[in-house]
Amino acid sequence: MIRRDRDSSTTQRRTLHPPSHEGRGDSASLVVLQGQRLGQRIDVGDQPLTVGRAPECDFQILERSVSRQHARIWREPSGYRVKDLESTNKTLLNDQPIIEAELKDGDHITIGSCVLKFMDRSSVEARYHEEIYQLATLDPLTGLYNRRHFLELLERELARSASHARPLALLIIDLDHFKSINDRHGHPAGDVVLRQVSAALDANARDDFILARIGGEEFAAVLPEHEAVAACAFAERLCRAVAALDLDPQAGARRVTVSIGVASWRAGMSLVGDLMRAADAQLYRAKQGGRNCVRAEV
Repeated sequence: MIRRDRDSSTTQRRTLHPPSHEGRGDSASLVVLQGQRLGQRIDVGDQPLTVGRAPECDFQILERSVSRQHARIWREPSGYRVKDLESTNKTLLNDQPIIEAELKDGDHITIGSCVLKFMDRSSVEARYHEEIYQLATLDPLTGLYNRRHFLELLERELARSASHARPLALLIIDLDHFKSINDRHGHPAGDVVLRQVSAALDANARDDFILARIGGEEFAAVLPEHEAVAACAFAERLCRAVAALDLDPQAGARRVTVSIGVASWRAGMSLVGDLMRAADAQLYRAKQGGRNCVRAEV
């Protein structure tokens, strides 16, 4: 069966929806991590699966960067393999170009802008649903929470803070001059910077902090049980930690800094947006104050 969506960049044969809870214990699966069919699962059984732009492909990706016959995935007695079919822009396995390679559980296959995750035959059904949950809640580039889930968590924390009269602070963190990195070195270099900065944020945060990527180069952190003074001290540590990063050579730039706005939940605020606007206003002050600094409500 073939299903075509006018608004989609892909057409897929094989399984189009998650299978029943019995699942197919003898087949591996691919899950679309990036692309127009985000979250979709494709079962891979004994028949080879061809990926490309041509209509006859088992998984069709209607994108110019994808060759008509781009890659093939098939099963051998020893396991599954992937082969590049002499495509123009190559098939990447875990970000490395390949001619042919063995597939292992968790591998990422990149074809054009489509990223597929390979899941081996064990516990496919349960792990598929876990993958969908992560796609719905996490930013795929950094592994931090995405904006939508972050706002849900922030609303929950604000309700708890208001109910128990406990302090709570919000940090809005923005990379300085990030556009120049993308313009000068390209978006892949910018992605390297975002990943390293997010790792630095995570390494310096406590387990009960809520971290998220809420925009292109903008991050946020919720600090439960933190008064303004303690929140500012943490923000200052973040500034120093990011400025001290020795960026990967792939980032192009060697150093990057952040500006941080800090706001506390206080009387008179009633909505998530009130706290977000207060932190944004302080971020603007940090930018106007020369960047690589922290500004907070006084």
